[in-house]
Amino acid sequence: MTGDEELPRERRLSGWTTRRWLRVGVAGSLAVLAVLGATGAWVLGRTASLSDTLVNVKSPALSTSFRLESALLNQETGIRGYGLTGTADFLKPYQQGLADQATYTTTLSRLVGGDDAESADLRRVQDAVEKWQARIARPIAATPAGVASPLASERAAEGKTDFDALRAAMARQQERLRTDQARAREDLAATMRLRNWVFIAIALVIVALAGLIFEAMRRGVTKPLERLGRDARSVTDGDFTRPIVATGPADLRRLSGEIDSMRQRLVRELEVSEQARHHLDTQAAELQRSNAELEQFAYVASHDLQEPLRKVSSFTQLLQRRYAGQLDAKADQYIAFAVDGANRMQTLINDLLDFSRVGRVHHTHESVALDAVVERAVSALAVSVEETGAEISCEELPTLVADPTQMGMLWQNLIGNAVKFHRPGQPPHIHVSAAREGALWRFSVTDDGIGIAPEYAEKVFVIFQRLHTKDAYSGSGIGLAMCKKIVEFHGGTIAVDQEYTGGTRITFTLAEAPPATAEPLPASELPRGEGPLGRGAGERPTAVRSGTEPTP
Repeated sequence: MTGDEELPRERRLSGWTTRRWLRVGVAGSLAVLAVLGATGAWVLGRTASLSDTLVNVKSPALSTSFRLESALLNQETGIRGYGLTGTADFLKPYQQGLADQATYTTTLSRLVGGDDAESADLRRVQDAVEKWQARIARPIAATPAGVASPLASERAAEGKTDFDALRAAMARQQERLRTDQARAREDLAATMRLRNWVFIAIALVIVALAGLIFEAMRRGVTKPLERLGRDARSVTDGDFTRPIVATGPADLRRLSGEIDSMRQRLVRELEVSEQARHHLDTQAAELQRSNAELEQFAYVASHDLQEPLRKVSSFTQLLQRRYAGQLDAKADQYIAFAVDGANRMQTLINDLLDFSRVGRVHHTHESVALDAVVERAVSALAVSVEETGAEISCEELPTLVADPTQMGMLWQNLIGNAVKFHRPGQPPHIHVSAAREGALWRFSVTDDGIGIAPEYAEKVFVIFQRLHTKDAYSGSGIGLAMCKKIVEFHGGTIAVDQEYTGGTRITFTLAEAPPATAEPLPASELPRGEGPLGRGAGERPTAVRSGTEPTP
């Protein structure tokens, strides 16, 4: 006994797949239809056979028997007239009857040859005919014409008896043929009724099979799929707690189980994602609070550092002016170091404040004509442009939605760097260009200066990263870092074009409108003494200075 046979029937059937159910159902339907088709074919063959027998055997045999009887009657009438009168004309019906007898006897022999009883009747009729012809017909027909045949009178009684026996044999034959014909008609009618019932049954079975297949498909496939679809739609609509119920054949149940496993995994992933999102929200809130505290600390610290630095710078400068030449050389050098350090510290604090305010204080988005912005930046750099003899050319620039203050800081830093880092003894040539790239604009500031080595192409955008000493080039090392922050705040990117070898080419992209960002720092939250630019009145903006210094 196999393992499948040991299982309960219901359990074995529950393991059937849709394909197996369909295969078994189709095979069973085909088997039933094959049986019904074979029965219908047999009934049709039987009907055709009975109809052929009736039309081509039974009915022709009966009609031929009647014709044979008529031919024998013609012989008897002709012989009797010839025997009584001796007139030769009476022999013509007799002779025609003989010819017809031979024809009809041959036909009957062929038609009734397959039936023993009918063949026996035909033999009895032939024996009776032979007896009558041997005793009566042929002897009378052999007598000379012109006179009555004496045999006709002598054998009149015997002839009548023999012909009556002949007619009785013919009557029995015709009765049997008539009975067989009626039986054939009954068989044909019964077979036709059976044929009709068989075809009605075939039609009913086909309808029943169609209904059974439809109901089986509805219960086994359509209904489980509809339920699976409803459950899946509920999950799609956000009801992740609704289980996927497994129904139908084994493969559909496996599919439901796999989808439910996917749902459970999604639930777990959503729980993890929700926990991560909550954790990120907490961290973001903490980071925002920490950034606000750091910004507030930077504002307060830088503001509070301004006054001590001013005092240190003022008094060291007073010492330098008043006691210059009165002290020894070392004292003058120390005082100069103190003055330079205080000035550089004040510059560094102002630059750091400008860097931290990008996107926080300067956040007024409006339509900005970049041609005018570049023109103002060049005007602000007029002194250094005149000193170096720089030539600045600019293509037609677009009008974008941006913060005008940040745009001024961006272009002033980039053009200022190009002017500052020119080749010694050679006036710089600077070209500003713009080109459309899809939804963005790509801008380029190209010069023929000392250039930037490829290994420093990323480093120059890091805050406070200087590639030259302050004695070689002035600056705080924050300009390009500020440019990067401004460009990214407006939804673009900035980089050094490393394929350009004739100097330095800074390329950056800007969108026609910057992406949505955080709101600027309200004026009420700025430290005391801070104006819209983030410092007290009279302080020089960092935007008029160049930024990070490139390296040759």
